[in-house]
Amino acid sequence: MISENDNIRTNSIEAWILAARPKTLTGASVPVMIGVALAIKTAQWNSSLILPAILCFIFAFLMQIDSNLINDYFDCIHGNDDTSTRLGPKRACAEGWITLPVMRRGLVVVSLAACCLGLPLIFYGGWEMVIVGALCVLFAFLYTTFFSYKGLGDLLVLIFFGIVPVYFTWWVCVPEELQQFNPTVLGCGIACGLVIDTLLLVNNYRDRDNDKRDGKMTLVVRIGIRNTEKLYLYLPTVAEIIVFLCLATAMQLTILEVVIFLALASLYFIPHSKTTKKLIAIKKGKALNMVLGMTARDMFLFGIMTAVQIILIYEP
Repeated sequence: MISENDNIRTNSIEAWILAARPKTLTGASVPVMIGVALAIKTAQWNSSLILPAILCFIFAFLMQIDSNLINDYFDCIHGNDDTSTRLGPKRACAEGWITLPVMRRGLVVVSLAACCLGLPLIFYGGWEMVIVGALCVLFAFLYTTFFSYKGLGDLLVLIFFGIVPVYFTWWVCVPEELQQFNPTVLGCGIACGLVIDTLLLVNNYRDRDNDKRDGKMTLVVRIGIRNTEKLYLYLPTVAEIIVFLCLATAMQLTILEVVIFLALASLYFIPHSKTTKKLIAIKKGKALNMVLGMTARDMFLFGIMTAVQIILIYEP
């Protein structure tokens, strides 16, 4: 296992693996997982959705890596990754693991790879997928370079880590005759985005003092510590309520189905409540990196539990 504490050679494979931040890929898989589950129930299981589903997972992983590299590069050139004050995990450019010219070339390669591997989705979702893909790439750049400084990062996470990947994963996995507006899929996308935003909240909660110093007016900086803690606790509750309402309005739920839904939801809520207590207890400093890892785990649990809820309960 490669560690940031190892002696990393400049521009080595180990450096690129650390720069890609493999642990973040679980977050990229969550919306695709939910979208595929919705597609399975909408179109009924058939082998034709396997290839588009795989392509969606690959595209999501590459876009997540692209976002990580962009964040690494631009935070370094803006001076936001000062190693003496940084609280988060070490970053490749700031540590000198990857030189800036090589990182720029890497950004181009990963962006092009994502676009090329995403192109076949046109056959399943139509030429509209070109626009969707272009917006995803644009978001990856604008998030770090502009929107995160304006406190709009959480809104973009809701859209591009929730609504867009859930909805368009579902879209490309169902037959053309079923590709129409679906409020249940939209609602599940919103719920997914709210849960994934908890990861951004923890990250910005940890970095709030540095962000304020650097002029990054994140949501945490704007609303303060106490309100952030409340938001972190209750966002998943709102998300589960949205998922429940989506399923309940799409069909008549039986008592057994309600019990199944609540039982599965509790498998996420219990660890999330413990993570919230840990967040509040630690409050500040590098120790919050542990909470970041716990939040990523909880988020992945939400993805699995929501997919199972959809498979067991949803009948469009």
